[in-house]
Amino acid sequence: MFSEKKPVKTKGEATGMSNRILVNTSIKGEVTSDSDFRIDGSLEGTVKTSGKLVIGKTGVVDGKAECENADIEGTYKGTLIVSGLLSLKSTANVEGEIVASKLDIDAGAVFNATCNMSPNNLKSLTSGQSKKSAS
Repeated sequence: MFSEKKPVKTKGEATGMSNRILVNTSIKGEVTSDSDFRIDGSLEGTVKTSGKLVIGKTGVVDGKAECENADIEGTYKGTLIVSGLLSLKSTANVEGEIVASKLDIDAGAVFNATCNMSPNNLKSLTSGQSKKSAS
């Protein structure tokens, strides 16, 4: 009658592959990955992953990110597009423009952003970017 929720594994979790930007590491530029990506240092620029994006407590991102799912414990400023679940932990500080299918915010998280949860807008944003890339 009652079923236990089974966590959905992302591509990176299923293969055991992930990438990291460690504490005291700063990167400026564009990062693209086919697996999960964790940021405990700082990134100024763009990150795009088909897996899960995790921003740890010490992580700082300023720019744009696109991912399947995201867990934020640190600081994010910019545009964030999440096709699945965006989870903001109690230590998160988020500012900017958010597009997500699902949103989970823990008590204590700071959320100063515009948020759009319409699946149609998510599709139009990602397809619009594909068209721009092709030009």
